[in-house]
Order: sequence, then C-alpha cells, then structure tokens
Amino acid sequence: MMSFDPYGNPTYFILLFVALLPLMIGLLYGRRSHIYESVISFVFLMLTFGGIKWHTGIALIIYLIYQITLVWLYSRYRQRPDTPNKGWIFVVSVILAIIPLAVVKITPAVHHGASSIIGFLGISYLTFKVVQTIMETRDGTIKEFHPILFGQFLLFFPTISSGPIDRYRRFIKDYDSVPTRTKYLELVEKGVRYIFLGFFYKFILAYIFGTVMLPTVEHAALQAHGLSWALLGVMYTYSMDLFFDFAGYSLFAVGVSYLMGIETPMNFNQPFKSKNIKDFWNRWHMTLSFWFRDFIYMRLVFFMMKHKVFKSRITTANVCYVINMLIMGFWHGETWYYIAYGLFHGLAMVANDAWLRYKKKHQAQIPHNKFTEGFAIFLTFNVVCLSFLLFSGFLDTMFFAARP
Repeated sequence: MMSFDPYGNPTYFILLFVALLPLMIGLLYGRRSHIYESVISFVFLMLTFGGIKWHTGIALIIYLIYQITLVWLYSRYRQRPDTPNKGWIFVVSVILAIIPLAVVKITPAVHHGASSIIGFLGISYLTFKVVQTIMETRDGTIKEFHPILFGQFLLFFPTISSGPIDRYRRFIKDYDSVPTRTKYLELVEKGVRYIFLGFFYKFILAYIFGTVMLPTVEHAALQAHGLSWALLGVMYTYSMDLFFDFAGYSLFAVGVSYLMGIETPMNFNQPFKSKNIKDFWNRWHMTLSFWFRDFIYMRLVFFMMKHKVFKSRITTANVCYVINMLIMGFWHGETWYYIAYGLFHGLAMVANDAWLRYKKKHQAQIPHNKFTEGFAIFLTFNVVCLSFLLFSGFLDTMFFAARP
C-alpha cells in the first residue's frame, strides 16, 4: 500500500483533488455528505498512517479509543446536575489526556533517542484538541458531547499532522452546516489561492533557503569555529526556511479545509512585520500561541491571582509568561536549546511588557512615528531570528558536537 507524508509530493495532491471533487460539487449545490467525507478521511489517513507506517496507524487507533472514552466519561460526569466545575476529577482527566504525549516526548530523552512505540504523526495537535475540549467542557462552553462528531473533529485529515489547531465548537458549526453557493465560491477562491501560495512557499522558497542555501552557510559557520558572518547567515537562512516551510504547510491545510467547506483558522499573519514580541506571537503559529495563551497562561494567571501567590499583578503576569513559554519549549523537546528557546521568549515577553509600561508613562518624551515603528519591526525581526538560531540546534552542533 502507498504511504505519503501529507502534502509531501505531487501524487498526494493529485489524489487529493480527485477525492475532493465530488464533495466540492455537492457543496456547490448545497449538499454535504458526511458519509463521503468520512470515506475520504479514512482513505487519506490510511495513506498517512498505513503501508510501511502501519504501526503508527495502530497507535493512532488505540489513542483515539482512549481519548474519546476519556472525554466521554468526563462529559458524562459534568452533565450531572450536582457536579462541581472544579476538583480532582478535572485535574486527573487533563493529566490522563496528556500522559500519552508526555510518554512520546520523554521517551527519546531516556532511551538514547529512540522513539516511543505509541507515537504517531500529529499526536501533539490531537492532544491539544482533547485537552481544550475537556477544559471547555469543565467551563460549560461545551454542553453536549457526541463521540462520532468528536472523532471527526480529531481526525479532520487536512490538519491532523501539524495543525492549525481548531476549536471544537467552531469546527462543528461548519461541519454541521452547508455554506451558501456565494459563500462557498468565496471559500474555493481563497482555498485555491492559499494552495498555490503554499506551493510557492514550501516547494520554492523553503527549498531555496533550506536545501540550497542552508547547508552552505552552515558549513562555512562550522569552519569559522565561533561567532562569524557565516553564523549570522545561518540565523537568517534558517529563520526563512522555518517560516516558509511551515507557513506553506499551513496554507495547504487551510486551503484544503476551505475546499471542504470548513473555515480552519489561519496560522500565520505576516509575523515578520511584528512591532514587538507579543505582536509576533499574535501572528506566528497563531492557533498554537492562542492555545497556550487560553489554556495555560490565562489559567495560570487566574490560579495565582485567586490564591494570591504574588501581591503584584505584574509579577504574576511575568511569572506566568516564563512558565508558559518554558512549557512550550519543553513541548518541542527535552534538549537544552528548546528549553532555552522557551525561556528566551518568556523573558522577552517580560521585557516587552516592562517597555510598554515605561513607554505609556513617558509618552511625551518617547517619539512615535514611521521611523520608530520601522525600527521596532527591525529589532523584533532580529530578536526572533536570534531565537530561531537557538531553536535550530545549530549552536549545539557547533559548540558541543564531537569533532571528527
């Protein structure tokens, strides 16, 4: 059986558009077939997790049964009229939802780089969806749980491997409705445009920066043995490769979702035009950063303020910034440079807020014009690229890897 990485080669796209054509014709005429959507989802999940990757497919099935059962049980518990919206059952449910991902992430660190047998492509993003569903069920924003619809939400194949991370209620609203012809034609127009832009980003620009340029500047930087212009070249080249590769993938996922009548949220919004680091995280990998903001940062702030851990709101916010970004760093991996990347951005958020408070108090002395905005964008861009150099792991290779 054939096996493909999502959006990895032209054959995948040909099969994809052939499969989507009947669905698109149906939507154009005001009809949505959930049965057909389920069939093509099954086929493309088989292409992703089948063939030589059959063991990851088995892991996915076991994971789905486990998580759907967990959310169903917690939903049943919350629907009882006398159920409190807090307590140990909620905490245990969240921990149980996270355990499979934690095992997958920790296994390479304790078993000399070996991958966990329960791991599969996209387990992080599925776990984020599960955790947010449990939390929103606890908050009362999700009042009913439908196992089949929840399974469709988790297994929505355009986004299963790397996001964007949708929200359950938003997804179900689209999934259970049919857009008007005018609306759907607008979605198709946007979807096709996003897919072609994704091709340009991922298969042209990311190829130029990542395959053509990056090995050359990395070799030059290694030869220089330390700080050099070549290392600066690695910083900028890797940053461009990272952006265009991931933004290209995200455009594919969003574009295909639009063709299916599902308005999956965008993941990037011109992040290198950001005027400060907080603005950057409102533009970069937005569904992930908003997930961390809503389900970790805001809840940490609420918990610390409720229990009066710190007297100062500013101190509370700063501590939560650092914890939030450190968790994001650990999520990427248990290596020093991922953790340092998270700490870097946490401290950058603290410094950013301190500057904004200072600026607000001294508005008369601090000019605000096109030049200062341009400088802010330039400074933010370089700070972000420096963090990406850290994230890349190249500094680990350059300074700590064994020399032949």
